[in-house]
Amino acid sequence: MLRIVSPSGSRDCAGINRRDFISIGTLGIGGLALPDLLAAPPAYLKDKSVVLLFLAGGPSHIETFDPHMDQPAPVCSMTGDLGTALPGVRFGGTFPGLAKRARDLAVVRSFQHPVGAHEKAIEHVLTAGHPERASMGSMVSRLRGGFNPETGLPVYSVLCAPEVDGQYRKELGRVLKGSNPGSMGRMYGPLVPDGKSQFRKDMELHLPKGRFENRQALLQQLDHIKRHIDQSGQIDALDRFQQRSIDLILNGTSEALSLKGEDPKLLARYDTSGYRVGKKVFRDCTLGHQLLMARRLCEAGSNFVTVQCAGWDMHADGNNPGMVKGMAMLGRPLDQALSVFLDDLKDRGLSEKVLLVITGDFGRSPKVNKKGGRDHWARLGTLAFAGGGLNMGQVIGRSSRDAGEPASEPIGPHRLFGTILHTLFDVGAMRTDSSIPRELMSFIDTCPPIRELVS
Repeated sequence: MLRIVSPSGSRDCAGINRRDFISIGTLGIGGLALPDLLAAPPAYLKDKSVVLLFLAGGPSHIETFDPHMDQPAPVCSMTGDLGTALPGVRFGGTFPGLAKRARDLAVVRSFQHPVGAHEKAIEHVLTAGHPERASMGSMVSRLRGGFNPETGLPVYSVLCAPEVDGQYRKELGRVLKGSNPGSMGRMYGPLVPDGKSQFRKDMELHLPKGRFENRQALLQQLDHIKRHIDQSGQIDALDRFQQRSIDLILNGTSEALSLKGEDPKLLARYDTSGYRVGKKVFRDCTLGHQLLMARRLCEAGSNFVTVQCAGWDMHADGNNPGMVKGMAMLGRPLDQALSVFLDDLKDRGLSEKVLLVITGDFGRSPKVNKKGGRDHWARLGTLAFAGGGLNMGQVIGRSSRDAGEPASEPIGPHRLFGTILHTLFDVGAMRTDSSIPRELMSFIDTCPPIRELVS
């Protein structure tokens, strides 16, 4: 195994002292021998990746992609609306960039599920309702073998923001819990580059607390490890497969996390630090850099990257802002970051290879409470897609006039996962692989894709 841990005298939940060390053992990947890490991938894998942007707290479907401005208040969007590049389609008033890029998006207006409490709702969406609580990313990781055979990077990663507000840290914890590998086994849990993961993997990369944007600390650690291996002579004792695996992991991770080759003008466009986010304690918004790192991880071999963004629980209570203030604080940097991300993918020829998914716990109530917030509402929620070679430039499904129920066929998290599976795999060919656990294949068979996106 390979573990790279940041300097600290504290102990984690398993009682392990978190200090700099390297432990090189069998480097087994999902029970496979080392030669399997370098073996040819199955033919049913597609050369594509998914970036799942999870808006923790429950983004309002009304103020994002279904503004209902033909209805009186409080049903209609409290932030107004904007015309888009699609005739007759309107988005919420804080999304001017996305409105211009609507032809690159597909919006689902009939997304729903039955869970109205945050922790269980987040788990339900991130696992697509898997009965043994395996996250979508972990199932994808299991199907793809855990690690990219060319770069050594884990298939599945979670990019977290350095939350400082107590409520936002709680939402971060819920997303990490929902990212649990469950019955897939901890080998297929996510790589979390900022060290906040509660799951231990055969490869761990931890950064010091509060150093999300400064990758230099981790790069220095990787250089230290390389020198340690060379000086200790351990590398001489490893066979060629072990040597190749270590080289892949160290070099692949270093390149993915380094921003040295990025155009300064592009970095400036991605920079959302001018926005301050929080309720009681504020920090600079890092969403732009999180999405940039997601693009880099996809290029380097990660196939499923979850990007966590907290603060969307807009009740207007003691822990959360109301809809108008909250959408100004979070909706505007979201619009900037996503607009740059979509342009960046297109400029790099990656629009067809990377599928962006935007969702969250659930939606918000059609009624506005006395303090100017909307409350939990699982009967409709936010869901949008971009890229991945799917059919973009459309609205799928309809909501009722009061923005409270689907007025067309409901689409649930299992069909979201089916769409992701369709993007990443030839599911029909995958059924012939006897190495896939029967229980996993049975669950996959209950997850058809959203037909309007794939037909």
